Amino acid sequence: MAGTVTRPGGAPIARGARRGPVVSLVVVLVLALAAVVVPIVLTDGPRPLSDLRILVPNPPGGGYDVTARSAAKVLSDTGIARPVEVFNLSGAGGIAGLGRVEGEAGNGRLLMSMGLGIVGATASRDTPLSLAGTTPIARLTEESEIVVVPADSPYRDVRALLDAWRAAPGGLTVGGGSSVGGPDHLATMLLAEGTGIAPARVRYVSYEGGGPLLAAVLRGEVGFAVSGVGEFADQIGSGDLRVLAVTAGERVPGLDVPTLRESGVDVEFSNWRGLVAPPGLADADRAALADAVSAMRDTPEWRQVLAANGWRDAWLPGADFARFTAAENERVEHVLGELGLRSR
Repeated sequence: MAGTVTRPGGAPIARGARRGPVVSLVVVLVLALAAVVVPIVLTDGPRPLSDLRILVPNPPGGGYDVTARSAAKVLSDTGIARPVEVFNLSGAGGIAGLGRVEGEAGNGRLLMSMGLGIVGATASRDTPLSLAGTTPIARLTEESEIVVVPADSPYRDVRALLDAWRAAPGGLTVGGGSSVGGPDHLATMLLAEGTGIAPARVRYVSYEGGGPLLAAVLRGEVGFAVSGVGEFADQIGSGDLRVLAVTAGERVPGLDVPTLRESGVDVEFSNWRGLVAPPGLADADRAALADAVSAMRDTPEWRQVLAANGWRDAWLPGADFARFTAAENERVEHVLGELGLRSR
């Protein structure tokens, strides 16, 4: 019979059945490919958050900038998010950046590096903007402020500096990397009050972030500065700057200097930083940002960032962070009012 062969017993078998070896080879190849592809699919985790941008509301070199760029590197290096772009938008002590974030309602791929300085800026200025108009993601870090002088300063310890400041408050200029109400300003004014100097007599010069402040200190434009530990870490390590005291309640590891309280000044003060996002986010976008930042915080790479900058982990996510910032706003307004420094 044309086109058929006969099985023993006379049953016909289609000629195509002779292609068994070819079919078997195809099956083997498919299974081999599946063996390569299937494990990738099965072990693949959540897809990286894509096209994330982090806004820094100060110039490069300050605490917000260091925080943002450190976070971006960890997010990218660990594959939690990529690509991650950091950009600076400075102005009005951070108000310009805050306005940008509030104006990008619904943008689930934007974060802003922020902290106590933003609280102070909104509390001390006539602005309708506030952190209540953002989506809180998480508080990340806390750090001590430091009292610092250039290496060639005549002041070798904080007592000598404070004695000279008390004797002639107007003759010793103080620099800070924040405007009125920001952490450097608040710490300076509380230090003055604790030293017996009326805040109104303090010559405080505000710089737009730690980068410009550092340049001013090294040029000798100010007698001393009050700033965060992490912002000057490299210059402290190189010996270009000398730390005289820390404002925290305990000594900072790696800095062999006393606290203000050890030096006879009853002041304790710490700064903090975190991340917020625009308002009006979809639930899925808010959760994606929160999950990415939480995953970053749990990495060994982030723990290395904390240690390198002298930062303490101060994790406070979501709604708890929102309640914290609201309380901080009330606290800062109260302190500014007591010091007679509120402008509204």
